Amino acid sequence: MSKSNSDGVGHLERSINWKQGLAIALGVPLLILPSLGYLPMYMAAAAILIWGLSVMQGFMQNAAYAEMATTFPKASGLPGFAQHVFRTENYKGKYDKGKLIGGFSAWSYWFAWNPVLAIFAILVGGYLHGLFPVLAESFTEYQLSLISGLVIFAGLFVVNWFGLKDGAILGYVLAAVSLIPLIVLAVAPFATGHVDMANITGNWWPADWAWDMHHVLILFGIFAIAQWSACGWETAAIYAPEYKNPSKDVPKALFSCGLICLVSYVLVQTSVIGVLGVDGVMAEPLSPLIPVARAVFGEAGSVITIVMLIAAMILIIQTAYLGSSRALHSMTTEGNLPKAFGRTNRHGTPFVALLVTAAFNMVLISMGSLAAILAAAAIGYTCANGISLFAYVKARKHPAFASLERPFKAPKGWKHVAMIFGLFNLPLCLTGVVYLNSQEIGWTSTWLGFLVLSLYIPIWFYSQREAGRRKDRAAAAGFPETASDNDAEDLEPVPSPR
Repeated sequence: MSKSNSDGVGHLERSINWKQGLAIALGVPLLILPSLGYLPMYMAAAAILIWGLSVMQGFMQNAAYAEMATTFPKASGLPGFAQHVFRTENYKGKYDKGKLIGGFSAWSYWFAWNPVLAIFAILVGGYLHGLFPVLAESFTEYQLSLISGLVIFAGLFVVNWFGLKDGAILGYVLAAVSLIPLIVLAVAPFATGHVDMANITGNWWPADWAWDMHHVLILFGIFAIAQWSACGWETAAIYAPEYKNPSKDVPKALFSCGLICLVSYVLVQTSVIGVLGVDGVMAEPLSPLIPVARAVFGEAGSVITIVMLIAAMILIIQTAYLGSSRALHSMTTEGNLPKAFGRTNRHGTPFVALLVTAAFNMVLISMGSLAAILAAAAIGYTCANGISLFAYVKARKHPAFASLERPFKAPKGWKHVAMIFGLFNLPLCLTGVVYLNSQEIGWTSTWLGFLVLSLYIPIWFYSQREAGRRKDRAAAAGFPETASDNDAEDLEPVPSPR
């Protein structure tokens, strides 16, 4: 059963172990699909190195996030950490700037994960259009994308209505359907001799590359796009309030998913370039796995690949759907969004957040531009990571947090590592992705990203006024003043179950 605090914001239920959290996060390796043909356009075969380095960046960052998740086991991942650390305890004024910063980080994280639903719904529509001629005769790709989004979002809403445990069961099923064939497609070309290493060694670095400001900015932009995919396995930590034993479950789920990502990202990109060559990948930038399947398994293999990819896309949509809804719930619990966003049903599911996430993505799908949506999401992700890493540094140094129990603790001196990667995100990767977007697709994605991020400001001020009115009503009714929007009891560290 779901519980609620005095403000009507529901509490998430502890119902999963690390294996179930891993199952939900197993959609993350599939985030390579939209960029599998994109990175080689700029980096040639060195895209393999970029993926490897980006996953290793994830290990550096996620060691900090794992510590934060166990220090604040009731805070939902990145959005919860930053909000709790930056808020000012016992703040007496009307607007807490620190709280605004933490809330903005959570909003950025929500916007980073949220468009995954729209991106993969558009891809599903495109693959269905190419796979079934009868659908192509009746619908355009745009129409199929809208229909796909509506059907998938509605179906996942029904599944997740009954709680995160059922979402994890769906993750097990879809992981078997999609991840195993993906690994087969990555390994089979090596076994059958279709991988020509000369395709990699002979075109390792772009011929026209120069280490000038133009190319350096592009490189930072490429890292921003890559980390949106390769570092996304931090989502396993966002379910900390729903793990039965956060101190053990969080690091197990996180680093297991990280190892899977490291192997799969490097292997898949190596296989694709080894079979097709850089020029062959650029000829099929959106779906390079299809010609790989044709080369290895024949025409029938391409059909199997498309079916597998559709299942894989549903899995990553499920991962993003859950992550986005938990981010909204966390923001509401911290008093950074209107309380309506935090409503949960009797199964502990934040159903209003699920509905808002689905509706927002239907609007994004109507834009019809996958590249613009992906680039805008990368802007949100760099902001969220940068601020969250700075929050980790503060939590390690500030007296209010330094003495807290940390069931899992990153290696000594990790605050310096976190600071380095925080600065790598802000400002370097953020500047790079804005520059890359301007070169590639104009300013549409940049304006979209900053518009959505800026919308948070008026929403936040409204939520603060709403909280103020609740306190005034409570005082008028003779009740003691409560910090219902900053319920410290909900976020204080609790002993790990033994």
